Amino acid sequence: MNSNPAAGVTAARPALSKEDPRSSAPLLEEGAAFEQLSRRNGQDLPGEGERFDVIVIGGGQAGLSVGHHLARLGISFVILEAHPRVGDSWRTRWDSLRLFTPARFDGLDGMRFPAPPHSFPTKDEMADYLESYAARFQLPVRTGVRVERLSREGDHYVVLAGGKRLVARHVVVAMASYQRPRVPAFAHELDPRIFQMHSLDYRRPAQLPPGDVLVVGAANSGAEIALDLARAGRRVWVSGTSPGEIPFPIENPFALRFIVPILFRVVFHRIITVDTPIGRRLRPKFMSKGLPLIRTKLRDLRAAGTTLVPRTEGVSDGRPRLAGGKVLDVSSVVWCTGFHIGPEWIDLPVFDDRSEPIQSKGVVPNQPGLYFVGPHFLYSASSTMVHGIGRDARRVAETIGQRMVAAVA
Repeated sequence: MNSNPAAGVTAARPALSKEDPRSSAPLLEEGAAFEQLSRRNGQDLPGEGERFDVIVIGGGQAGLSVGHHLARLGISFVILEAHPRVGDSWRTRWDSLRLFTPARFDGLDGMRFPAPPHSFPTKDEMADYLESYAARFQLPVRTGVRVERLSREGDHYVVLAGGKRLVARHVVVAMASYQRPRVPAFAHELDPRIFQMHSLDYRRPAQLPPGDVLVVGAANSGAEIALDLARAGRRVWVSGTSPGEIPFPIENPFALRFIVPILFRVVFHRIITVDTPIGRRLRPKFMSKGLPLIRTKLRDLRAAGTTLVPRTEGVSDGRPRLAGGKVLDVSSVVWCTGFHIGPEWIDLPVFDDRSEPIQSKGVVPNQPGLYFVGPHFLYSASSTMVHGIGRDARRVAETIGQRMVAAVA
């Protein structure tokens, strides 16, 4: 559910426009108000360093979306992106990757995705779109800047990045959960002759030495990579419990026109949320196992010749051992075992025991001024999808605006 764009802000400035939230029109009257707030907020920042109202960490779809909404409010901010170019987080994914969602759902607020609405964009098309989006809205993205540490000093946050110190009252960690790979502790017990790779580093079958491959993880990434390997002629074992699957072929023309919009815009976006009983019940499963298989189905894996086996639970004689005791003789293992956001660089107590941020709709309750946009199931099942990020980003941007006004009221 979208938040009220004017709530708590109208006392200091005009209410937000009630136009379509995807509009790219700037809110100039708000810019003037926040320019005054910026001057007042910047007077008592600690230490030396560049000063901003907001620092956005991450220049992918989450960070750009946050930047778009901050710009519409006239708030001063900077976006820090570790890669050399905007969109590189997509360019470095595996070669055959296409988005799971049709192009009609792949545009950020204010700019449609430039492709036929029922097509499935490639990773490079998505990367180029993000780069064009940043250029179109003239978002202040600094590329090639990797954040090394985020800490707090008094009422302000300090970001150390690229040898520089940046200070702000508000910081948005705008990064998906897909930053640091999760690999089971027993992985190091495998025979060193078995080639190991996480899905984060997988590009193409030729990276792996000849021989059979065990893909550990049966969610969307594992299924897609297993299919990619099988089509290249590899014998593939897929290990793990399936998270379930969408019970229809998503590329079917009828499904694309009539079922997919209900799935993405209603079920994933409005029904499976933290505000609904079914959403709260499904969230732990989605967080641990991932979304149901969307494009690649179990029958596709079987048809391609892959073998579905139980989860990998340990190592015997240097080889992977499955639940039930079966040991596989493979030459490679691809770990599709998930990710976390990489909390080691955030020097604040804001993560639970699974390295997931402790937040409510993107707002960190015990660290005023700190926010997250992009992690898996931040608010709904669609929060990790391109079409779901805009709502989360807008809510966080408006919360920042409200707090800035309240601080000087």
